[in-house]
Amino acid sequence: MRTFIITLLTVSGAVLATAGPVFSQSEERGGTKQPVLPIGGMLRTMPHGVYECALPGDAGGSAYGVVATEGFRISTASRYTDDNGDGTYILRGNRLTFTAGPKNGQRFERVGQNQLRKVDVEGKRSELLCTRLADRRR
Repeated sequence: MRTFIITLLTVSGAVLATAGPVFSQSEERGGTKQPVLPIGGMLRTMPHGVYECALPGDAGGSAYGVVATEGFRISTASRYTDDNGDGTYILRGNRLTFTAGPKNGQRFERVGQNQLRKVDVEGKRSELLCTRLADRRR
């Protein structure tokens, strides 16, 4: 009987954990529109370090053009820092969303172990690619 109850509690906890939000996160609350958090996928974290963001160049010049204002540093506990302050992010599956701080609401798609591609409001990929340059311990 005791094993049955433990199994039942474990299964019901797993179902509740994967059920997702009850209310739409895109509803307006208090006059401001809340950012829509990515749904689905396992919660993860990005590798720590400095991420440099760049746009593609052309064949006649440099291969890429760094966009210094887009760069950031990922640290522990799903936190990031940029020139304007610090905040938090959530990574679900391959979708990263900055949830607080100066980049709040910006979304990215993880396209490699150490790379993120910026995604616009409609979910379309932009050309901006952010790549991890160095480990945070350096």
